[in-house]
This record gives sequence, structure tokens and C-alpha cells, in this order.
Amino acid sequence: MELVTEYIQFWQERFSTIMSYFGEHIFISLLSVFLGAIVAIPLGIYLSKTTNNTIQTIIFNVSNIFQTIPTIALLAVMIPLLGIGYTPAITALFLYSLLPILRNTYSGIKSINPEVIESAKGMGYSSLQRLWKIEIRLAFPYIMSGVRVTTVYIISWTTLAAVIGAGGLGGLILSGLGFNDKFYIFTGTFLALILALLTDLTLGKLEKKVAYK
Repeated sequence: MELVTEYIQFWQERFSTIMSYFGEHIFISLLSVFLGAIVAIPLGIYLSKTTNNTIQTIIFNVSNIFQTIPTIALLAVMIPLLGIGYTPAITALFLYSLLPILRNTYSGIKSINPEVIESAKGMGYSSLQRLWKIEIRLAFPYIMSGVRVTTVYIISWTTLAAVIGAGGLGGLILSGLGFNDKFYIFTGTFLALILALLTDLTLGKLEKKVAYK
């Protein structure tokens, strides 16, 4: 009971600091995923349409390379290139977000039955109309699956961004390790977990709402 009382007091005394770290974490992680989505989704659609296997291979291989680099190593590589702070952290996390969204978008478009496309052509739909009204809608669950998985991973990996001065909940964890403060460590870890779960739940509801609209 005493521990609970101490933890409540900890929140009361450091609420503004905790919320500041929390806000930084949301900003870094969601911006990274957003940038990844606006690049990877159109690129995935393009790759599903092109017949140039060389371009497909190159883009997928390059995206895969970023996934194989350990997070802390990629963040470290960004320091001599972009310094410290938000920019290198967001850049590194953006690169991590590309492959899952790209792969799922490509797979979603490719999974559409060709007969559906032929029917749309017979109805007079232009290529842009087919893409927007039929293909993207049918591929939407695949695309959202990629976005959801990526978002959860990025929220987790953003905790490491603190090591290059980007802040976020990793800052709480590092402070806790530095001062041997279990409340800092627990709070940073717990909030990152809650953020990942709530974001995944929200995206899941959005997926169902759009898919069945």
C-alpha cells in the first residue's frame, strides 16, 4: 500500500514531465509511421502494377536492408549524418516503417481477383477509378494490417530514440536507470505499452469502419 501511495505522489510531482515525454513519444512514432505510409503505400501500388521485375527486386531488397539493421545501430549511424534530436530519430524510424507497409500494400493489390478488374473495365471504369473505388478498397485490410503492425513496432522502437537525444518515453527509462528510480522505469515502459495497445485498437476500429462502409 505504501508503494502505491509513493507512486501516486510520484505522478503528482512529475506529471508535467511525464506528459512531456509522452507527447514527444507520440509525435516521433506517429510522424515516422505517417511518413512511411505516404511513401510506401503509393510505392507498393506502383510495384504491383509494374512489369519490371528488376525495379521490384531492388526496392524490396533496399527496404529489407533497413529492417535487418539493429535499431540502436541505425540510430547511431544517423548521428554523424543528421546530428542528434528529432530529425535522425524520425529518419531512422521512417526507414524501418517502409517494408511492412510496402509489402502488405503490394500483396493486397496482387491478391485481387483479375476477374473483378475485368468486370470494372467492362463497366467503363478508368484505371484511376478502378484503383480508387475497387482495388484500394479490396486491398485495404492488407494495407491496414501493415500499418498496424508497423505502428506497434515503431512505438516500441521509439523508446531507443532517447539515446540520441530525441526524448520520448525512453527518456524516462534512461533517467530511471541513471538515478536507479524504479518509478521512472516502470512509467516509461507502461506508457509505451498502453500507447501501442490503444493505437492498435484505434487503427483496428478504423479498418473495420472503412472496410465495411
